Amino acid sequence: MAVFNKVILIGRLTRSPEVREFSTGGKVAKFGFAVTNRRKNPQTGQWEDEPMFIDCEAYNRGEYGKLADTIAQYCHKGSQICIEGRLHLDQWNDKTTGEKRSKHKIVVESMQLLDPRPQDGEMNGGGGYSARPAAPRANGDATAQRGGMATSRGTVAPVIDPYDDLETPPARHDSGADDDIPF
Repeated sequence: MAVFNKVILIGRLTRSPEVREFSTGGKVAKFGFAVTNRRKNPQTGQWEDEPMFIDCEAYNRGEYGKLADTIAQYCHKGSQICIEGRLHLDQWNDKTTGEKRSKHKIVVESMQLLDPRPQDGEMNGGGGYSARPAAPRANGDATAQRGGMATSRGTVAPVIDPYDDLETPPARHDSGADDDIPF
C-alpha cells in the first residue's frame, strides 16, 4: 500500500506569524491560513466563496533551515503565499472538560511569496515580494538573482525561465501561412 501525504495550497495569512524559540535553538512560526473554494449554490445558481481556515507551522530545521525566520520576516496578515507541506493531526485533552480534542494542521516544508515585490524604497504594507525571477543585472549573477521557493532545508528550488539565457526571444518563422488561420 502506497502512502503519500503532500498538501499544496495558495491562500492568505489570517494572522501574522507568531515565532517561538526552543531551548535547543530551533524556531517555529505559527500562523493562520485561509483558502477559498468556489461552489455554485443550487438554490440561487450563483457562485459563492466557501472559505477554509487552517493552522500552519513552519520550522527552522537543520543547520541551514531558515523557513520560520523567512516567514516571520516577509509574511504578515493578508500576505498571499503558496505553501507546500504535509497534513498533521494534533490531539490533546481539553483542560476544562477533559474531553479528547483534535484538529488538522499543515506542517509547512516550503513556501513561495506571491505578493508583488515593492519598488525601490516602496513598502506594500508588509514587505512581501514575488519569488519570480528578477531580470539579471548586467554585472550580477543570473542564478543568484532568480526567485524560488524557500524550504525547510534552506535550499532554493529556482523558478526557471527557458529564455533567461537568451538576449532576445526565439525568432518566429513567418511563412505567411498564418493568413489562412481564421483566429
